[in-house]
Amino acid sequence: MSATSAIQGSSNEGSSVRGAEAAGMQGFNWEERPAAKAIKTAKARPVQPPLRLTRRGRIVLVGVPLILLSVLLISLAGFLNSPAKAADSASELSLTPTVSVTVQPGQSLWEIAGTVSPERDTRDVVADIVQLNNLDGGRVMPGQQIFVPSN
Repeated sequence: MSATSAIQGSSNEGSSVRGAEAAGMQGFNWEERPAAKAIKTAKARPVQPPLRLTRRGRIVLVGVPLILLSVLLISLAGFLNSPAKAADSASELSLTPTVSVTVQPGQSLWEIAGTVSPERDTRDVVADIVQLNNLDGGRVMPGQQIFVPSN
C-alpha cells in the first residue's frame, strides 16, 4: 500500500496525517504552527485557586455538627436520666384506696370530688380522679362507673 492510497482511502484526519508522515514529512515540526500551540494550551487544565472558606462557611462547617452533637447528647442524657419505674421493689409501691362511684345525671367531676373529699383541694381530687380513670378532658357520662380516692 502506497502513501497516496493511504491518504485517499481514509476519511478522517488522523489517518491522513499518518499517511503524510509516511510520505516523507517526518521532520515537520508541528509545534511551530500557531494552531498546534492553541490546541496544546486548550487541553491544559486551568489552575484553580485554593479553596477559601468564608465566615458563613466556617460557621456552617463547624456549627452544624456541634449543634447536632449537642442535641444528641441532651437527648441521650434525658433518656438515661428519666424515671422509668415507680419504685425499686414491689414492697415500696403504695395503693391508693379507691371507691367506685356511678355518675348521676347532671353530676360533674367537680361535684363528685367535693362530696368525696371535702377536706382536700377540689382541684387535686379532680386531677386524681382523671388520672385513676384515664379520662380525656375530664368529661364523664351519666351511668358511667368511675374510681375516686377514698381518703
